[in-house]
This record gives sequence, structure tokens and C-alpha cells, in this order.
Amino acid sequence: MNLKAILEGLLFVVGDEGISKEKLLNILNISLEELQKLLDDYSMDLDKENRGLSLEKYNDNYKLVTKKEHAGYYKKLVDAEISDTLSPAALETLAIIAYNQPITRLMVDEIRGVSSVYVMRKLILKNLIKEIGKSELPGRPILYGVTDQFLDYFGLKSLDELPKIDEEKPAQTKELFSSKYKEEE
Repeated sequence: MNLKAILEGLLFVVGDEGISKEKLLNILNISLEELQKLLDDYSMDLDKENRGLSLEKYNDNYKLVTKKEHAGYYKKLVDAEISDTLSPAALETLAIIAYNQPITRLMVDEIRGVSSVYVMRKLILKNLIKEIGKSELPGRPILYGVTDQFLDYFGLKSLDELPKIDEEKPAQTKELFSSKYKEEE
């Protein structure tokens, strides 16, 4: 039995969802050490120049992805399918959700200062955010978080790779306000 071929088939079948080590261990019925060696060997096979895929780990899931050096060809294929650019409102909303998840839509609205209903609907349709539960707040509003496709879209392996925010640095609007509107003596 060729475990490498079975692994490849499993990775193909799960597609964008990916598959966890735990599921692979249960399906293949091998030890953790054997699985890690199998994953490493398969990844090395894919790293060869004559292959178009690579094995990547996103959060706790392994999945097959296309090689970045061939991106121009793939872009031609799907160019019309998904817009490559996100609006400033969408990027702002994504950042708020990524840094504060789990978060309700109302909390996003409060941070942005405007309604985010339309933007969040579009982000859900692009599979960049998803519902991840219900809040314990009155009315049990929906909690949102980013998806693995969000990680793919921005080339991240986990949320830990997000840039750190310097919270000690004062906001520019405060500086602008205090300097511009000082009472003159």
C-alpha cells in the first residue's frame, strides 16, 4: 500500500478545506512519527521544479496549494472570477475582524463608525470571513472571524503573522485636535 499516494488523494479530496494531522492519523492508522515523515517526504517531492503544487500548513490544516512562481498563469485563468482588489472599507473591516475576533457586526460598526452590513456580506461571499458562533450578549448576536481563505489571500500561515499594532502610540487625530484647536492666549 502506497501511503504517499493515499495522502495525495486525501489532500486532493479535501481541497481548500485542508485536513488536520488528527484526521490523517485516524484515516491512515499510523503513528505520529510515521505521519510526519510521510508529510515531509511528500512535501520534498512537491518541491521539485517539475511539480506545480506544494504542501502548506495553515493553522492546523495541511493542504495542497499552487506554487507562487506560476501565479501569473493561474491569474489569467481566474481573473474575471474574483476581483483582486478589496475596497478600503473591506480592508478596514477585515483588519478589525482579524485583530478582534470573535467580534459581532455591531462591534465592527462601533469601531468603524459606520454600518458594515453590506461590506461584511461581500466578505462572507468572498469567503474571507465567516460566522463562528453566537455571543452571550442580549439577543445572542452572531460572532464573526476570518477564514483560512483570508490567510491564503494575504499569504499568511496563521493569524500570528499579522503585523503587530503599536497601541502605545497616540492616535494622530488626538494630536491634530489638540494642536489645531488650542485656545489662544
